Amino acid sequence: MADIFKVVALSLIEGITEFLPISSTGHLVVGAAILQFDVMGAVFEVFIQFGAAVAVVAYYRQTLLSQLTSLHLEPDIRRFWLLIILALIPAAAVGFIFDEQILTLLFSPVVVASSLIVGGVAFLLVERSPRFYRSSVEGAGHLTQVTTRQAIIVGIIQILALIPGMSRSGTTIVGGMLAGMNRRIATEFSFFLAIPILGGATLYRLATSLPSMPRDGLALLLFGAALSGIVAWFTIDWLLKFVSRNSFVVFGYYRIVAGLVILAAAANGALS
Repeated sequence: MADIFKVVALSLIEGITEFLPISSTGHLVVGAAILQFDVMGAVFEVFIQFGAAVAVVAYYRQTLLSQLTSLHLEPDIRRFWLLIILALIPAAAVGFIFDEQILTLLFSPVVVASSLIVGGVAFLLVERSPRFYRSSVEGAGHLTQVTTRQAIIVGIIQILALIPGMSRSGTTIVGGMLAGMNRRIATEFSFFLAIPILGGATLYRLATSLPSMPRDGLALLLFGAALSGIVAWFTIDWLLKFVSRNSFVVFGYYRIVAGLVILAAAANGALS
């Protein structure tokens, strides 16, 4: 029963935070430390992230199906997916090369807290800058208008997301806005970029974690994946509506406050 409660809590954290620019990995690191949940280790995180990856595919299922059926006829669609591939290469390459070092050295509450604060300050600076504010409102209004330069900028900045607490969605959204996309297009580009990123990372970690996968805990893993996926679907829908009317300032302040709270807890020995 205790494990079920922990699975529900962490699955909800993953579903809520995966697509918000506040770092799902950072929240999971802190959540697991608070709950002292390490029964299934990295295998559990793989499953609940898989649920989030399925959620974004399910949310955009009609768009993806339409793109698939017209891929051979529409050069703009082919170009868009080539830009997605281009944008995922930098982080995928760095993550593959330094995967072990990242897992060993960077997964701690203090790193998460510091990254949350740095990312929060970045959001506030971007939103408060008149130049970037104009582009965040008036930038490219459709995904097919994303340029090669913009995709490259997003891809390079996404490398920072390998640091727990920086946030994959946060770095790609800020990167998109810095490159001249408006808020909604930067957010949607981040969602589409999540499909190969989360899908590829999930398959890789699943393959490397198979030997340690607990057969008797499979039902719990599948339950966690389903719960995180359902919550992630609603989070995607909410965020797209939110950015149509609001800036990311609130997320910037949240990140800074959360980072300071985690640092205080770590300093007092409440987190390790």
